[in-house]
Amino acid sequence: MKDSPLISIITVTYNAESTIERTLRSVEEQTYGCIEHIIIDGCSSDHTMGHIQRYVERNSLTNRHGIRVVREPDNGLYDAMNKGIQQATGDYLVFLNAGDRLHEDTTLEQLASLSGWQRNRANYAILYGETDLVDGEGRFLRHRRLQAPEQLTSKSFRSGMLVCHQSFYVRTDLARATPYDLNYRYSADYDWCIRLMQRAEKRRLRFLNTRLILTDYLSEGLTTKNHRRSLLERFRLMARHYGWPTAIAEHLWFVVRAVVK
Repeated sequence: MKDSPLISIITVTYNAESTIERTLRSVEEQTYGCIEHIIIDGCSSDHTMGHIQRYVERNSLTNRHGIRVVREPDNGLYDAMNKGIQQATGDYLVFLNAGDRLHEDTTLEQLASLSGWQRNRANYAILYGETDLVDGEGRFLRHRRLQAPEQLTSKSFRSGMLVCHQSFYVRTDLARATPYDLNYRYSADYDWCIRLMQRAEKRRLRFLNTRLILTDYLSEGLTTKNHRRSLLERFRLMARHYGWPTAIAEHLWFVVRAVVK
C-alpha cells in the first residue's frame, strides 16, 4: 500500500509464559507488513523470553516487520508502557499486552485501508473501535459491554472507559507528549486516554471511529484482578476530570446497572 503508516504495537510482559505466544502469533500473522513490534519485558523469571526469542528468530527468516525487545526492571505496568512509548517510531501506536490479540489477521490491513484516514491522515489523532473479551485460553466470552460511541470526545469517558485501551490507536507524537501518570496504579490508562483526547481537541485534531472489532482482550488483567481498588481509583480520576457531582452520579448508575443486570 502506497505511503502506508507504520504502526507501533507495544507489548508489555512479565512472567507471561502461558499467554504471550497467542499475542506474538497474532502480530506475526498480520497481512499488513508495516508494523514495528516493541516488547518491554520486566525481567521475567519464567519462560516468557524463550517464546519471545523464538518469535524474533521466526521473523528474521522473513523480515515481515521490525521487532525491538527491551528487557530490564521497571516500576510497574505503566512505567513499562511509558518505556514502550519512548521506543516507538511509528506514525501511530497501540498497546497489545500478553494474552491480547488483534481480532483478525487482516485487522491492521483493514485499519490502514480506511478511506477517510488515508485522505487526510495528519488530521487524525486517534482511531478507535470495538473489543471482544476472551478467556485465558483465548476463547471468545462476549462482546465488551461498554460500546464505543459513534463520535468519541474527551467527555465520552464520563460514562466509563467506553473504548478499550487496546482498541485505541494514538498518533505517536501525541503519546510521547502525554506519558502515563505513575501516581495511578490501576487506572492510569483511563486517565491517559482522557488527557490524550483533551490534548488532541485543543489542537483541533479528529477522532476516527473505525467501526471495526479491533481487539480480543484477555479479561483477566491487572485491573480485573484488583477490581475494587481500580474502581476507587477510577472514581477519583472521574472526579478530577469531570467534577465530583458527575463522578458520584455515574458511579451510582454503575451500582444500579450491576444490580439489575
